[in-house]
Amino acid sequence: MATANWRTINIDLLDPDSPSNFSLTSLLPTLAPVSLPEVQNLSSQIRQLLRGGDTEGALRGALENAPYGGDAAAKDLHLQTVSEILQSIKQSEMSPLLTRIYTSPGGPETLDVLMKYLYKGMSAPPSAPGSAGGSRSLTPQATGFSQIGGRVGGGEGGGQAMSVLLSWHEKLVEVAGMGCIVRVMTDRRTV
Repeated sequence: MATANWRTINIDLLDPDSPSNFSLTSLLPTLAPVSLPEVQNLSSQIRQLLRGGDTEGALRGALENAPYGGDAAAKDLHLQTVSEILQSIKQSEMSPLLTRIYTSPGGPETLDVLMKYLYKGMSAPPSAPGSAGGSRSLTPQATGFSQIGGRVGGGEGGGQAMSVLLSWHEKLVEVAGMGCIVRVMTDRRTV
């Protein structure tokens, strides 16, 4: 009988399919780097489409060119562009627009990207009107408590934007189904 204590043997080192035998970074998708000027250029082109009345083209352009390989500033700028597009589309036009996108080639993947932007917009802190970047401001109160950011539902603040995002979420789930949510939650690429 061998004197080796079998409880101390690391069997993962003996298994060729074990994560300790290959780099976990190989599971991450390779993303092409995207610079902030490229996102600014794309944003101006998309806004031009929006001003021209082509809301579907603007939405498709924004969703099909998501800057997965961009830095935080580029991704935030693109989120602002997508939010601007979503807020400019009337609620009565949402379902027909989503249905047209869904039935087009590559439509389900495009709507998955839209769901990513909806969740990112919902998770972003509300920005006060006129402030840049959505940073939270602390306002000292006489009671000793601090008021963080604006109140939800305060006119043009986070309440109106959240209402738009929730409306889009509802319509998107009706068109693309619940699988859209699962695909977004499991995708390692972030917007």
